[in-house]
Amino acid sequence: MSTFWKRFALVAWDVVAWLLAAVAFVLVRHDLALSERMWERVFTYVAVGVVIQLAVGFFTHLYLGRSRIGSFDEVTQLGLLVLVLSVVLGIFFLAAFPGFSRGAVVLIPPLAFLLMVFGRWVYRSLVSDPRRARNAEESVVPALIYGAGDAGREIARLVHTSDTPPYRIVGFVDDDPAKHYLRIRGHRVAGRGRDLISVAEAKGAEVVVLAITGATPALVQRVADQCKLAGLRLLIIPPVSELIAGRVHLEQIRELDVRDLLGRREIEIDLSEIADYVGGKVVLVTGAGGSIGSELAQQVLGLEPAMLVLLDRDESAIHATSLRLYGSGLLDRDDLSLCDIRDREALRRVFERHRPDVVLHAAALKHLPMLERHPEEGWKTNVLGTLNVLQFAHEFGTRHFVNVSTDKAADPTSVLGQTKRFAERLTAWYATTHDLPYLSVRFGNVLGSRGSVLDTFRAQIAQGGPVTVTDREVTRFMMTIPEACELVLQAGAMGSAGDVLVLDMGEPVRIVDVAQRLIDESHEDIEIVFTGLREGEKMHEVLFSGDEHGTPSSHPLISQVSVPSLAPEHVQVDGETVADVMERFKAQRGPVSVEPTDPADYRDAFDPDAGQASESLEHELSRGHWSASSAGAGVRR
Repeated sequence: MSTFWKRFALVAWDVVAWLLAAVAFVLVRHDLALSERMWERVFTYVAVGVVIQLAVGFFTHLYLGRSRIGSFDEVTQLGLLVLVLSVVLGIFFLAAFPGFSRGAVVLIPPLAFLLMVFGRWVYRSLVSDPRRARNAEESVVPALIYGAGDAGREIARLVHTSDTPPYRIVGFVDDDPAKHYLRIRGHRVAGRGRDLISVAEAKGAEVVVLAITGATPALVQRVADQCKLAGLRLLIIPPVSELIAGRVHLEQIRELDVRDLLGRREIEIDLSEIADYVGGKVVLVTGAGGSIGSELAQQVLGLEPAMLVLLDRDESAIHATSLRLYGSGLLDRDDLSLCDIRDREALRRVFERHRPDVVLHAAALKHLPMLERHPEEGWKTNVLGTLNVLQFAHEFGTRHFVNVSTDKAADPTSVLGQTKRFAERLTAWYATTHDLPYLSVRFGNVLGSRGSVLDTFRAQIAQGGPVTVTDREVTRFMMTIPEACELVLQAGAMGSAGDVLVLDMGEPVRIVDVAQRLIDESHEDIEIVFTGLREGEKMHEVLFSGDEHGTPSSHPLISQVSVPSLAPEHVQVDGETVADVMERFKAQRGPVSVEPTDPADYRDAFDPDAGQASESLEHELSRGHWSASSAGAGVRR
């Protein structure tokens, strides 16, 4: 049936509904025994009501497809229209025609409305149900919905009303025992989560849709394992932060991604706090071509800075960031700076020219095994390069400085961790000495960043394997790139001068679970090979050193900790090369332990004043951090 004839039938039915309501009223109330004048007045009342309803209905687009026929929205709009119409029309007729039947005013409009709704229900029954039946007969995938809450109901509604639904719902499961007898659009909750496999087999389901927006990593992993065991395809809905206006859409239902194993917290950031120190300011992002730097730049740009200066030593990387932010690859903008933070003179010119109010320092060398082989390079970039950025930031009046650090700086066992620890301490010295809001932000592996474990595993899978993992029990804290950058920006608006702000990473994730999930996604038979921990790696990373005491901040996902400051003159190397110094670091740290360490051990309260190191480089080298347990994938941003 064409749209025109649908709308014509709808208008005709509403007219008939008024007439039938009038006849029913006269029949029941007066047994058709009305005078000719009363008949005229009743049908004049109905005629005026019909004309006004149609006029208003067309004017408000009610009869032009404003809402789906028979939907809750359409019936609500129709009810309001009839209610207002009955009040206005009743007052007018009772005032204009003394003796006019009050019963007609009170009963005819509600009867007409009920008949209108009845007609729409019949339409939905005759038109919608056959369509769904046809869809069921075609090759539509039978799906079992895990979760009978708001999200599950929304999916059922979307499938029910879609002209070409991709799934045919065969039932629900939910862990809430109170929903055991619940029915959603005719489909019963057939069991709990533990019954998933048996219910799927009984219902003939081929797909399971996890319809829980706040699903924990443990729940996601459990359902994924059940689906894998039963040969079911698992689909999920995105977390609340990714939904459009908080509503689920069928096209948003997607395959399980490894990021879903990290946790699905919705991060709340205070935009007003961030805008206070970023909006209208000159902001410099070092390492702007990297994964973290480019995402920081993207988020800062949305806060309307006076100028966003992008600095990187890799011309191709900064070209990619420029394309992402501005859609231009000409590289002719004044706010693009090709510069190595090791080059003091070039860096000075950048600061002298732009005089940034805010510096977000994300430039670093990060690959743990590479820095173990070339420790002097880590020293030059992560320590001396950071010192250069700090010195010029202070010299040219930068008010806010955020140093992006790593969890490997807590009880460091590697060159990467030790050099980033020095960067934290140098930042603390500038903050406390000059009373400036300079601080560091410490977090773990960033999933999906360049060179991350995700990229490594996918490359190995693409080559047919094997996928290499250091140890079966190795774990890492992980975050997504946007999540990490949102918290970095939030951290920049809080904390005391010199503090290290530690981001809540949730529960550590086993690297082998990440590898297995990616293999499952590939649908290939790929072997996992365990290679053993590499020099400098830990089995389990920690967020706090043994002598650090994290305290809560104003943000529930950020803790703050003090680190001993380190004066710039104490990182100068006299009488020997940087390579010699770093080799001495490695020699002093002792053998690498492969015994697992419980990360919770480092979360206990420690005396913050105990074991404070002096500001000398030699003392820092002998603190014993090098002998902690080792692990991991060895990459971060």
